Amino acid sequence: MSEQQTSGPVVDPDEIKTVPVAEEHLPFTLGNSSIAPGTRAVVDIPFGKLYTHTELNIGAHVVHGKRPGPVLLITAALHGDEINGVEICRRLLRLPKINSLKGTLVVVPIVNTYGFVQQSRYLPDRRDLNRSFPGSEKGSLGSRMAWQFTDRILKKCTHVIDLHTGAIHRSNLPQVRATSRDKVSLKMAESFNAPIIIKAASRDGTMRGTANNMGIPIILYEAGEALRFDEHAIKIGVRGIMNVMHSLGMLRSVKRPEKTRSLFSKKSSWIRAEHDGIARYYFGLGQKVDQGDILAHIYSPYSDFEVAVQASFSGIIIGRNNLPLINEGEALFHIAEVSELEEAEKTIDAISDEVDNAMPAVLGGDYGVV
Repeated sequence: MSEQQTSGPVVDPDEIKTVPVAEEHLPFTLGNSSIAPGTRAVVDIPFGKLYTHTELNIGAHVVHGKRPGPVLLITAALHGDEINGVEICRRLLRLPKINSLKGTLVVVPIVNTYGFVQQSRYLPDRRDLNRSFPGSEKGSLGSRMAWQFTDRILKKCTHVIDLHTGAIHRSNLPQVRATSRDKVSLKMAESFNAPIIIKAASRDGTMRGTANNMGIPIILYEAGEALRFDEHAIKIGVRGIMNVMHSLGMLRSVKRPEKTRSLFSKKSSWIRAEHDGIARYYFGLGQKVDQGDILAHIYSPYSDFEVAVQASFSGIIIGRNNLPLINEGEALFHIAEVSELEEAEKTIDAISDEVDNAMPAVLGGDYGVV
């Protein structure tokens, strides 16, 4: 084979200097939008219509860094009445540090737009969107939405943080849930640094279960109550996401004081009412209880009947019913078993203090965004 003739000046090989070639960083595509490196955009993705012919979109904020890295998805309001996560997303997106991230941040503040508009956990057909994954192109409304979300958004991401609260009239202590078999998810959970980490398998039909099956590391943050803003839970959520971004190498690492480690729990269960009536509660979130402690009394407004609700095992209260009007079988207290129970309350208090003290620094000095 003959050599191809070239024209131009002859370069002395001794004068050639090795120049590092930067890895090509391409635009990020979501829906019909292409986001260039070093820019951010809000992408509206059509997800259906109301019976009034009004189109419903899912809005996704995309912050595409100048340098390649992980693609982190943050989701909130998968249950339409769980609004704490919406505020966490707002505060996160206003942080100055986000503009210099490595990789891509995709934030979907409201996944269940139907439920959010109606202030309801559910879709219009009363189905739970977070029990409809991975979904089907030809199934129910929830199944179709889940399928579209999985196909258009979830599969484009490398890591996920899903933001939730307790149900209506129930509050959750800030906690992170992760699958114990996924080491990357556990590392994310530890980095998040909520007061407690629940090692729990994902449920069928959930986005967490679908992400696990797809090999995408995911953690779930639970904190607060439906249809209420909980300032403490929001602060822990903002700091937690920033912590995870640091651990993934998306943000420049800074030297920080040693953090108090989260508590771990492998088992938790609800204490339920054996009788209907009106409840007087004696314990709150984050408190330590010992087996046999009287957690509440349930009484009748029409007689002298009164019965005690006792803790069937020792642990930390991570969830509580806030409504005193109780039906038989209703869940009252969610208790998690933890090691080093005697130190558990101190650990929870220490993490709460660290969050309060660290927030101005985390927010880059602009505390007003909170």
